[in-house]
Order: sequence, then structure tokens, then C-alpha cells
Amino acid sequence: MVLCVRLRQVVAFAGRYPLLAGVDLDVAEGEVVVLRGANGAGKTSLLRAVAGLLPISSGEASVLGLDPVRDARALRRRVGLLGHRNGLYEDLSALDNVRFAARAAGAPKAAAGPALERLGLTGRLADLAVGRLSAGQRRRVALAMLAARQPELWLLDEPHAGLDASHRHLLDQLLREAAAGGATVVLASHEAAVSTALAGRTLAVAGGTVVGGLLADELGPPTDHQVGPPAGQVGAVSREGVGPAPLAQAGFHVA
Repeated sequence: MVLCVRLRQVVAFAGRYPLLAGVDLDVAEGEVVVLRGANGAGKTSLLRAVAGLLPISSGEASVLGLDPVRDARALRRRVGLLGHRNGLYEDLSALDNVRFAARAAGAPKAAAGPALERLGLTGRLADLAVGRLSAGQRRRVALAMLAARQPELWLLDEPHAGLDASHRHLLDQLLREAAAGGATVVLASHEAAVSTALAGRTLAVAGGTVVGGLLADELGPPTDHQVGPPAGQVGAVSREGVGPAPLAQAGFHVA
């Protein structure tokens, strides 16, 4: 089994406030992992740290064989991150947005058209300025940007938000296809139905930590791009399980 993501006792701060408090996480290549947790649990911070956008204060981290702090620039060309914001240029057309994203990641501009078509954005919709599209259509443009880039690691924060039922199903298909093609998918969602439909493994996040997830020496061999417990299974999590040691080691005062 080859690991795409390996984190050990990872700590990250915003000023003096701990966003991640000693995260241990393994994600195998080709795996689909769903992060579950309440708002403020640390899901977004975890995705940003893996993407190389949130500096890691202490601990060990390897993403696609790279250090997400030291090799952040190289990593970002291989990782696609979709956050709560779509990251679109509203004065540009949907097609131009996707072409720009593809070229920035070293993918061919010709990938833009098929990616938009895959997300149901064709004809006039592809040529409209993004600012004139509905919220759901803008979300699909952002997803088309990922599809055109074809990253090795897909990181998505509440990707189903703003989509109707048919396009949620379309997104699920897209993510399954990405994993079947060898990409790794990690997404954050508070919706139980998302975990049941998609996940090879579901991890719970609370208090800036992942508790109940399986590490490399506990994982069996991958089967059909799924590793770990059956879909929908979640490890037990408690804020009491967040230990002070990682924070103290990073220089944060723990009473």
C-alpha cells in the first residue's frame, strides 16, 4: 500500500489559537475518505494543511511524497482544493475560468470544454460570465476546474453545498471516477448521506484532531479503491481525547 497522505502529531496555529492539535492521519492512494465533524472541528484547517496552505508548526507531514511546508509550491500543482469559496473570476466566462485553472496547473486548455460538459455546463452557460450564473452553477464551474486539472489529490470542503439532487449524484460519480483512475479523494462534509454514498472510510474530526481513524499499520490491502472500515462507519470521537502533549511540544501553553 502506498500512502498519499501521512500526518503524525501535526499541530497548526492561527496566532496563538490551535487549529490542529496533534493530527495523525494516513490516506492511501486511490482512497476516498470523508471527514465528518461539526463546524469549527478542524476539517477545513486539516484540508488546508494537507494542501500546503496552512503552515504546520510541529509534527511530521508527507503529501504525495512532498513536505507540504517546504515543498508547498510544487505540491499545489499536484493537488486540487475546493473550499467554501469557489475561487472564480466573476467577470470571466465559465470556459475562461476553467481554461485558466487548467493552464495554471500545467494541464491542457483543451481539457476545459469536456470538464464543463461533464458538469452539465454547455453552450450558452459555458460562455456566460460567472457572475451571471446561479450559486449551483458557479459551484459546478469550480468543480469543472478540478476535473480539468486532474489532480493526483482532490481536497474538497463541503463540495455538495449549493447543488441540487441530480448534480450531487453527478458529483459523486465524478469523485468515484477520479478514484478509479488512481486519484485520491479527501472531502469534508457534515452530511451523513455523503459518507454513506461515497466513503471507503469515514473519519470523525473534533477539537482539531482525528480520532478513530486507521493508520498504515492497521490498514488492510485496498480493495476496489476502498481501505478500512465499511462505508459509513465512523470511529468514536470525544473532545476529551484531545491531548495537550502536541500543543505543549509546539510551544503552546496548556493549563
